[in-house]
Parts: sequence; structure tokens; C-alpha cells
Amino acid sequence: MPSKSGNHQALQLSFPYLYSNMASPLMSTNTKRRQRIENKKKKLAAFLDIAKLNENDRRKQQENKTGDELKCVQLDENGLSPSKKIKTELENIGPSGKTKLSGQEYIDLKKVLKERKNKILQVPKFQLRDMGEGATLKVSLDSRYPLFLSDIQHLILYSQIGVHSPYSPARWCSLEKYNKLDTVLLLIVENLSLYDYEAFESHFPFCSSTFDHKIEILSPFAYSDDIVKELSMVPLSATQMKRLIHEYGTLEEATKHCNEIFNTFHHYFPIDQGNVNENTNVNSVLPSSDKFDRTRLLLSGWQMVEENFPLPIKGLMERKYSDYTLTKNKYKKVTKNSPLIAVDCEMCKTETGDLELTRVSIVNEQHQVIYDTLVKPQNRIVDYLTRYSGINKKMMANVNKQLTDVQKELRKLLPNDAILVGQSLANDLHALKMMHPYVIDTSVIFNVSGDRQRKTKLKILANEFLNVQIQSGNKGHCSSEDSLACMKLVQLKLKKHLYYGDAVMNSIYTQPRAYPDLGTSSYALSMWKQCVKSGNTVNLIAQNDTLDKYKYYLDKNLSGEIEKIECTKVESNVDVVEQLNETMNQFQLNVGHLKVELDDLGDTPKTETFKIVDQWVEQLHKTVSQPTLIMVVFTGRKDGGNGVCFIHLKRDFIT
Repeated sequence: MPSKSGNHQALQLSFPYLYSNMASPLMSTNTKRRQRIENKKKKLAAFLDIAKLNENDRRKQQENKTGDELKCVQLDENGLSPSKKIKTELENIGPSGKTKLSGQEYIDLKKVLKERKNKILQVPKFQLRDMGEGATLKVSLDSRYPLFLSDIQHLILYSQIGVHSPYSPARWCSLEKYNKLDTVLLLIVENLSLYDYEAFESHFPFCSSTFDHKIEILSPFAYSDDIVKELSMVPLSATQMKRLIHEYGTLEEATKHCNEIFNTFHHYFPIDQGNVNENTNVNSVLPSSDKFDRTRLLLSGWQMVEENFPLPIKGLMERKYSDYTLTKNKYKKVTKNSPLIAVDCEMCKTETGDLELTRVSIVNEQHQVIYDTLVKPQNRIVDYLTRYSGINKKMMANVNKQLTDVQKELRKLLPNDAILVGQSLANDLHALKMMHPYVIDTSVIFNVSGDRQRKTKLKILANEFLNVQIQSGNKGHCSSEDSLACMKLVQLKLKKHLYYGDAVMNSIYTQPRAYPDLGTSSYALSMWKQCVKSGNTVNLIAQNDTLDKYKYYLDKNLSGEIEKIECTKVESNVDVVEQLNETMNQFQLNVGHLKVELDDLGDTPKTETFKIVDQWVEQLHKTVSQPTLIMVVFTGRKDGGNGVCFIHLKRDFIT
């Protein structure tokens, strides 16, 4: 047992700070304080004694254990005892429970993992965006928004030329590593519809189980267009349009002297093409106030779809727009002298929870209000929305005019070739429950944000470009004031240039920039020719008359073969499939066009026809190399019914 003096010496070495402070002041402190310090010293001394004893015990136990082990342990061939061996093995096991690698094994594994990672990064990927998801058959019929065949066209273009494509499929899907695809296969099955698939899905077992995405598409038959034309023609982008005008003077001249440009004017509305000479718009003089043709500001068909305009398309007419009406039974062809008519509507909230029309105002090019009326909603008003609509209870007290009355009056008032002007005009037409073919939307042609997805408010546009304050105060909007502002904005743009007031197209409103949606849908270039400009090859296989259509949209003069585009004419659908099986792995883009005759779809052979088509698809899927983007399009029927597009990316799954 250590001596007491020894303990004090040890404590003094261990706790010098305590002893240094107790040396001189200890004599001057009172008795209680001295007693506390003495007690602390005793406790510390006892703690030190216990610690030393514990340390001695541990040392003896370790010595005894080591001695016993040395008596009984036999070393292995490497000179390691079992405990040492176990310890070494444990040190070589990683957190995952697997043996750690070292040396060449580690280097080899690291190389394999790097190669696997690079391989994964190079695999093409396809997925739908929100717009595409909203068109899939998983969505209920009432909530589904079909895509256009032109949307499929944009995906094909992007799969071939990527970022150089004039149009991107980004609004509805994404395709990563498009340049790593071995090939793209498009199989068109004409005259089969979405109904045929959904009603007889059990007869399409391969398509149903293999294809990841099944998307409803609007059949070109619904708006009296041709399948091959809709797929083959790519509307001119602003850049292409500028180049052609610079080279030929006008687009009309370009169509006469250039085999690559086509006049593709078509519409969903009943337009009388015979009452206007096709050169009328070319030779007529622009209005004195206009610097360019006002028809260049019209929204194209797909723009109207994107902006949610009501359109008289088969299927949608029965589903969504059954109580809508056209502004005219028949329309004249629009020209550079067609009248501008500005429209604005105000709505109130009714007991159904919907917004219903309560006021409509119309202004002409002379800034005269030619129509302005209040309208009694069909249902009881629960919120006048005065802050926005400018409508209050007192104003509506004696109003008896119904929506149907307004529709009749507007059908009489509007000219057959009127161009309707408005801010977010689709909302006004939905409120009126009317459809019109020629529209200019100030929220599209004007933009100060530089982002197409962000619409600039009419109040801001009026202040920025007209130096006019509208929608001020707390009394709400005035539809006649708003429609007049829209008219003035369009007229101002016509006095300046096509890109005036558009930050997307125009840097500080002076220097034009290329942007596709301000090109023109009335003129187009061949998609197939654009696909081969980057060095790719195209394989077109169809029956006699159908292939002639494809060849026309390659070269409208049918002057000869087109380099890098192989056109194969066959006699039957079976020949199309067989020819595809033999050749499709030799080309970057393959198109096979099957035409199922309507006579073959009677009650008796119908299911057999469906099974055969499904077997053809399975056969092509097995033959094509990977990775390959495969699309099968049922185009819909001429007598009604939309189509469906099946999409599948055939590729290796890396494990």
C-alpha cells in the first residue's frame, strides 16, 4: 500500500493546478473551507489508489491468459496462431460482409465496375412527360388529351438529328442518348383504331404486354387530312422560312422553284377553297398600315391545340364540345386583307362551380365597339368576381339575354374570313362555346419574359407597348377596354415587324432570333430529307399507291431516287413485313406502312386480322437489333375513331 506522503506527491503531479492554488492561501482560509479541501484531497487519493489496483489486476490477468495460450496454441503453416488468423481474416472483411480485395484482383474489379458504369450511361432512355402521361390509355377517357401524329413526327426527327431538329418532342416526352440507338422502327397500320385495340385487347397479346406506353393520338382522318402527308411534312421553322424568303423572295415563289418546299395548308374547319383564286393573296396589296402579311400571326393548328382552343375534331366533338357551335357554317380562305375583330369576355362563378359568360365586347379595326352585351348565365350566380369581371348584382338585375342568343348574333355579325384577336383567346371562345379557325393571340405573339411558358398579362403589355393604363382601380376589368387594347397591340406589331414585342424571338425587340413556333404551318419541308442531312439512312417500305405518296413528299416532281433514302414498293402487307425483317437492321430509320382494308374488318375476319397484326409486330420485335426505339401506330378510321401509338425501347438491361 503506498504511503500517505507518496499519495500526496502523486496527486501533486496529477493535479498541479489544485495544489498550486492551495499552497499559500491555505493558512488564511477559514476552518470550513480548509475542511472541504482536505476532504477533496482524501477522495482524490482514494481514487488514485483504486485506479492503481485495477491496473495491476488487469496486467496480471493479461499475463496469465497469454501464458495459457502459449501452452496450447499450435502455429499454422504461416506462423499465425488461430486468434491472430481470425483477427487477420476479420480485418479483410468489408462493411458489406464480403472479402476485401487487394492487388491485381482489386484493380481488375475496379476496371469492370468502371466499364459497367460507362455502359449504363450510354444506354438510351425514353420516358413520358406530363403531357404524354395525360394522353396514355391509363388515363380515363374524359380526362385524356390525345396527341397529334405530328408529335410522333417530332420524336422521330429528334431520334435522327437530335438538337438539330427544328421541332422537339420535349412537350410530351424525353429521349436520352438518341445517338446510341441502333435503329428506329415505325410501323404504321392504317385503318385500325383505338377502339379496335381496346374492344379486342385480348387479340393483341404481344402489343398489350410488351409495349410500355400506349398513347391516344388524334387521327388525321378526323380533320380530313392524309396520313402520309401529316407524317411526312414538317412545318417551316422561323429559321428555314427566313432562309427560303432570302433565297426566293417569297414562300410562294419557293414552292414554284424548289422541290423541297410544299404548300400544306389544311384546317379542321369547313373552309371553301374554291371561292378565292390561289394567287389572290399573293398579288393583293397589303393594307397601308401593315408591314407584313397579317396571316403570319395566325396560330397554327398545333398551337391552337397547345393553347386549348376548342376545335371541331371528331371524337372531341362528341366528348367535350357537344354543346359548342361554329362561328360560321362555312369559311372563306383567310387573306392579308381579312378583317381583324377583337373579342373579350367577362365571366362570373355560378352554383355549378364553373365560370359562365356574363359579358362580351367586340371591337373592329377602326376601334369602334360594334357589339357589347351582358349575358344571363344558365345557372345562378354565386360570385360576381367583381374585382376581375367588373360585373355586379345591380348590372345583372334585368338581363335576360342567353348564351344561345349571343351565339346567333355573333354568327350573323362576324365575316366569313374574320381574324379573331384576343388575350388568351381560348378562354373567351370556351366561354362563348364557339369555334373559329383564324385567331391571333396577344399572349402568344407578345412576350416580355423570354419564356414561352410564362404568359405576360394584358395590363403589362398595354403599359409596356401602348403606354396605356388598363384594369386599374377596384372596379374590375372592362371587356370593351381589354378588347380595344388587344386590337391596338396587334396593329402596332403589324406596323413594326414580325418579331416586335417578343423577347423570345427578339433581343431588345430589334434583332430577330430563330424560334420554331413563329414559323408557318402552311408551308413545309420533307421530314425524310431532314432525317438524312446528318448522314443517316432511311428505309421506306409500302404498297404501290402508298409508296407513291411517300415518294411525292420526298420530291414533288418525282424526278428520281433520293440519296440515302431507300424506297421499296411491294404488293401486300405480308411483303412489307418480310422486307422489313430482311433490311431494317441496315438503316437508322425504318418505316413500314401496312394498309388493312376496311372490307377485311367485317364481323367474321376481324379478330383474325387483329391476331395477325399482333404476330407481325412480335416478329419484327424479335428480328430488330437493340437498342431500338419501336413505334407502332394504329391511325384510326375514316368513318371515325382516334388512333393509338405503342412505344417501346428495346435494349439490354445491365445487371
